[in-house]
Amino acid sequence: MVFAELGTLLVGLFSTLTTQILTRSGLTSIGMIEEPQQAMRIATYNLRYDSMPDNITVQQSLASLPDPLQQYAFYAKTGEQPWSTRRIKVFEHLEHERIVLAGFQEALVRQVTDLAELLGDGWGWVGVGRDDGVAAGEFSPIFYKKSDVTLVSNDSFWLSNTPDVPSKFPGAGSVRICTATHLILHSGSGAPVHFTYLNTHLDDQSDDQRRLGASMILARARYEAWKSGGPVIVTGDFNSPATGTDSGAYQIITGQLAPVAINQTFAEKYAVPKNILSNFTMSDLKGDAPRSSVSGNFATYTGFNAPGDASVYTRIDFVLGGSNGKWTSTGYRVGTSLSDDGVLASDHRPVFADVTLH
Repeated sequence: MVFAELGTLLVGLFSTLTTQILTRSGLTSIGMIEEPQQAMRIATYNLRYDSMPDNITVQQSLASLPDPLQQYAFYAKTGEQPWSTRRIKVFEHLEHERIVLAGFQEALVRQVTDLAELLGDGWGWVGVGRDDGVAAGEFSPIFYKKSDVTLVSNDSFWLSNTPDVPSKFPGAGSVRICTATHLILHSGSGAPVHFTYLNTHLDDQSDDQRRLGASMILARARYEAWKSGGPVIVTGDFNSPATGTDSGAYQIITGQLAPVAINQTFAEKYAVPKNILSNFTMSDLKGDAPRSSVSGNFATYTGFNAPGDASVYTRIDFVLGGSNGKWTSTGYRVGTSLSDDGVLASDHRPVFADVTLH
């Protein structure tokens, strides 16, 4: 009996010691490496370009904020307000959501630098002006919180027939661009996760441009999924709802319609070997999140309409995940841009997605 008890004790001690060694080595069992896992909250937000420019600085806007304990007139302001009024509202919507990554649309260079000032030195950003590839025209910038996300590389391409240079698709209302990044998420205590993130804004006038843009982004996303082996996230204002006559771009990127022909050089540059990820698409993270974790509003575009006027409401801003997987959608919320004073921070609402990357 003594020898039997001693043997049992030794086996127990060996098992405990082995478990501790495996755990500290990142192993869950012999031959099994624990999968890295990191969680984040990401936002996409069309800011509405600075259509009413002035010389008011960020610090002047902050200094003019009213006493928070004093009641003000409800809905005293109506319609579109200057960016110098709206930018503080945008910042407040983002700051309280504890995001670590954000893609914006319609941001002119002043708006980009204003957000950089408001968010502070703890944030970095990448992107170029779509009109010249430097600072002219609207940006589709990506902002990232440095404590949680590390930038590895970035580039931009134009959603046209000549994607390597600033250019407009024939018939489109504006030049359109996509910002692409390779990032590392290290928001938690586990192993960091490498991933790809693309942010864009498709045309508001040309359905052909939207379909081309969606096809190009899908091709690039598929390539990144194959090359990196990691998760791929896409955000943006698609100007394309999920259903209806203008839904072509959404249906292409989610695999309901076939992609259209794209620039041959671009296609070859981001080609994937035959039979690899052949059915790759992007998935709408709102539909993948647990139903109990989907909250907020439905429409993401509201215009600068008065409260209660839903005549232009539609859902055209999305957060999407690649069908190669390695992500889990854990929550999704469409916020509000409206404050009690009647100020709409934008004619779009911010969209927030909680995602765990593997």
